[in-house]
Amino acid sequence: MPEADVVLEVRDLAKHYPVRRGVVLKRQIGEVKAVDGVSLTLRKGRTLGLVGESGSGKSTLAKVLVGVEKPTRGQILVDGRDVTDVGRAERRALRRTIQMVFQDPYTSLNPRMSIGEIVGEAFAIHPDMAPAGDRGKAVRELLDRVGLNPDHVHRYPHQFSGGQRQRIGIARALAVRPRILLCDEPVSALDVSIQGQVINLLEELQDDLGLSYLFIAHDLSVVRHIADEVAVMYLGRVVESGTDDEVYERPHHPYTRALMSAAPVPDPTRRDDCLEIMLEGDVPSPLDPPTGCHFHTRCWLAPLIEGSVDAERPDGRPVPAVCRNDRPKLAPQESPDHHAACHFAADVARR
Repeated sequence: MPEADVVLEVRDLAKHYPVRRGVVLKRQIGEVKAVDGVSLTLRKGRTLGLVGESGSGKSTLAKVLVGVEKPTRGQILVDGRDVTDVGRAERRALRRTIQMVFQDPYTSLNPRMSIGEIVGEAFAIHPDMAPAGDRGKAVRELLDRVGLNPDHVHRYPHQFSGGQRQRIGIARALAVRPRILLCDEPVSALDVSIQGQVINLLEELQDDLGLSYLFIAHDLSVVRHIADEVAVMYLGRVVESGTDDEVYERPHHPYTRALMSAAPVPDPTRRDDCLEIMLEGDVPSPLDPPTGCHFHTRCWLAPLIEGSVDAERPDGRPVPAVCRNDRPKLAPQESPDHHAACHFAADVARR
């Protein structure tokens, strides 16, 4: 696709949190690398799915993109313009372009405000979005657009179900007419039957309004249903990216392959074809990540590579020296848009 279709580009973005010790004279003893050199591209009218285990840095990345957190390094480009370090006025304008839908619909809405006040609050912050006399009508139109009864504008969040509350959150995000929505696990707190309804709503809004989504989730089946491209994160880094078909049908990173193995297979005729992979050990601490490839301490493939040497792993199994010592780059694989950060990506694809 041409560069003109790129609405959001992230270049080598990092967010590190200092860790200090001491009561009076606090000294820094290290830093948590929550996000460590992430590069992503989101195109107009498309959905980029971001997947990974808890603690991989997905939500921190979203907070940096909407300006809640300042990046340690890197660039954020919106329509080709660098917005990494902008002033207050420009940051407010940026929030019109990028809005966020939060994970938990039970805590993301103020229980003391009616849903009309919650959705209409955006017009008080951005008064030019709707004239004062038309704001009530605009709120009702937003509620109707997300499938809620406009006559319930005076009700409070506790009077709605979880799925309805998430629709309220989506209406609030749409109030400033954004072009990009960052959806941070927007259906993970909902019943399975309600998840499909919210996903269908997001797809309808995307078709009608031309929205672009960065969709964060740990449920691979949900991501495959909605995403056009997929990026997989592990310990603050993107380890694989590509179209949904490329990543799901032919993964090139052992971590991606393990995630696919853990996902349910609805087709019983294909279950025997799926390699079952059990990851051993816990996710390493981002305060002290492993050297080289961060995944080598849990990698199921590394001990199978010919020429593996003894290494310090929780299970005592051997690991190739290159995995232990050298950080793999996110490199193109079988297509120019499919990238994986693994020294033995071809071996992953063959298994």
